[in-house]
Amino acid sequence: MSTSSMRAVVQHGFGGPEVLRVAEVARPVPLPTEVLVRVHAAGINPVDWKTREGSGMAGVLGEPPFTLGWDVSGVVAEVGFGVTTLKVGDEVYGMPWFPRAAGGYAEYVTAPARQFARKPATVSHEQAAAVPLAALTAWQALVDAADVRPGQRVLIHAAAGGVGHLAVQFAKHLGAHVIGTASSARHEWLTALGADEVVDYTAVRFEDAVKDIDVVIDLVGDAHDNTSTRSLDVLRPGGLLVAIPGAGPELAEAALAKGVRSTTFLVEPQGPALTRIAELIDAGQVSVEVEEVFPLEQAAAAHTRGETGRTRGKLVLRVIA
Repeated sequence: MSTSSMRAVVQHGFGGPEVLRVAEVARPVPLPTEVLVRVHAAGINPVDWKTREGSGMAGVLGEPPFTLGWDVSGVVAEVGFGVTTLKVGDEVYGMPWFPRAAGGYAEYVTAPARQFARKPATVSHEQAAAVPLAALTAWQALVDAADVRPGQRVLIHAAAGGVGHLAVQFAKHLGAHVIGTASSARHEWLTALGADEVVDYTAVRFEDAVKDIDVVIDLVGDAHDNTSTRSLDVLRPGGLLVAIPGAGPELAEAALAKGVRSTTFLVEPQGPALTRIAELIDAGQVSVEVEEVFPLEQAAAAHTRGETGRTRGKLVLRVIA
């Protein structure tokens, strides 16, 4: 392979996992203020397979061909003019460009230097690649959208997932009383991560088990058993529902009628927050769970695994063996 090309997972049409194929494509070149990162590992997120099939961020990316992936961990290979925060050889991680195409399932990506941060030193590239999108989603929802304060009661739906298990840890770090919903097999693990209470959603309706909640972080949405709408009933007056799978105006109207608040949310690239998250990881205050690592050539198999909806933590592609 020449120095002007690279391997990447490319899809030429919308569809099932079988549309994901490894191909040789042109290597990107960094513009001023950008860095070229040699990707060691790429994280996989639900938005990836939703986009692959034509929903998710497909409306932003447009018609295929394109390369999926926003979570990356790797090493800076080249810096563009004007970059002052990073240098060649730095180990970095990030969620570049989201929701625009980043092309993370590839050997190289380019993006503005300030959309990356130095990788946590105590974890592997595979673990670091599992962090950015999930961690920034949890962090921005709790810190920016909800402004969680010590002593508040926070309910996190799908607490054992990629975003959820990090949200549990961040909420605890912020001083909240943390309640998560998850199947019983995940309860001991979530308690070890910091959850004060865990509700088995398969055995009981969560609204019958919890009340007086200040903030609900809903990672499930109304598409599954009206989780968002039902969450309004557990909030204290003035409490806030952060609906991360987007919700329509009906939810906001229902919240207003009940004397509570709701907001939709979409994560953004944020290098400084990733720096803070890396500090928490290196201090041993936050851990990231990677259930399985797949080689780049098995991206389709990784998507098939992820779409079961039963993963503990994250799935990752290893780009460099």
